[in-house]
Amino acid sequence: MRRAKLHRSTTETDIQLALTIEGKGRYQVSTGIRFLDHMLELFTRHGAFDLKLKAQGDLDVDQHHTVEDVGIALGEAFHSALGNKKGIMRAGYFVMPMDETLGVAAVDFSGRTAAVINTEVNVPVVGDLQSELVFDFFEGFARGARANVHLKILYGRSNHHKIEALFKAFARALRVACSRDKQLARMLPSTKGLL
Repeated sequence: MRRAKLHRSTTETDIQLALTIEGKGRYQVSTGIRFLDHMLELFTRHGAFDLKLKAQGDLDVDQHHTVEDVGIALGEAFHSALGNKKGIMRAGYFVMPMDETLGVAAVDFSGRTAAVINTEVNVPVVGDLQSELVFDFFEGFARGARANVHLKILYGRSNHHKIEALFKAFARALRVACSRDKQLARMLPSTKGLL
């Protein structure tokens, strides 16, 4: 079982997190932002991970620090749980329909950080989440995981569905990237010798 526990504490946020990659889709999530909780819950279920996450942030200032730091902490947990990355698929992608919306996600645990996010969300708030912070969450994940993260909404009407399609596609792309490669079981999936 690949697992990670971490406690990330700054003057702006305090985050406790436990992740199991080979999970059952179980979650206990509390960030103080209910829409973000909902996205993390469905992320966990679609990724078949187990996630316990409690975040307390300076929401009296705004949501930015909490959302970004949760993304960073989750990325760090994946980085830690994957260890030396030998025998993993390393990269994964998924195309996710969400009713009238279609989202695509691709991720690569390359050891390098890149985030290209196109949400097509055209309102400032979805539920109780400042929608521009979806980018910050995924960029934070990419930094924490040392991964490439590419997310794009191809089309859609509902802003809720756009964000949800991205989180679901991301979870399923991660599930593939984290999975064990039976053919190259003991090898590092890189010709550089380092990820």
